[in-house]
Amino acid sequence: MPFSPPVDIRTLHIANGPDIQVYYPQVQSLKNPRLERFMNQQIVAQTQKLIDLQVGTPPTTPIVEMLGTFEIKNNQRDVLSLSFSNYAYHNMAAHGMTYIKSLTYDLQKGTIVQLKDLFKPGSDYVSRISVLIQKQIEQRQISLLEPFSTIKPDQDFYIADKSLVIYFQLYDLTPYVFGFPMFPISVYDLQDIIDENGPLGRLAENN
Repeated sequence: MPFSPPVDIRTLHIANGPDIQVYYPQVQSLKNPRLERFMNQQIVAQTQKLIDLQVGTPPTTPIVEMLGTFEIKNNQRDVLSLSFSNYAYHNMAAHGMTYIKSLTYDLQKGTIVQLKDLFKPGSDYVSRISVLIQKQIEQRQISLLEPFSTIKPDQDFYIADKSLVIYFQLYDLTPYVFGFPMFPISVYDLQDIIDENGPLGRLAENN
């Protein structure tokens, strides 16, 4: 596979006083300006969605503190996977609330990747991933709010090197004190159903 340089990313910053701080990425210097513009529009939209989620509709109690951050989970082989986190504490709340979302791009195709796009058409990726998650729940002795049955077809995920990481929001699966349930799954555990020409297929190659 020919070498693909990492995407050049810089950090932008939104501030509203010392207690409202949001950091988000901006893609730059891509050879395809249209793709760069598309990616940055989606990044801004995702950052704003998390802010809006915290504010509420209509606005709930005043936000005393907000911190938005991001992490670059994968930036190789024309696969960029970004994770966005937003923490906010509302006035008089028992504790703050955090939401995590992610965006994964296939730069070869110039598209945002949905979970289904990682697999061969018609493959039952939902059941396959759900079985692997159930095994991890048992092995890691994770305390659940209710029994786990299956992921959603559009379950939240990001890609980190040679792993697909499936995650759930606070309270979706576990008590608040457990934090965000993250389930890393090796691409090799899914190799027979992944799209060989997609992001996981490229990351599974050893060269």
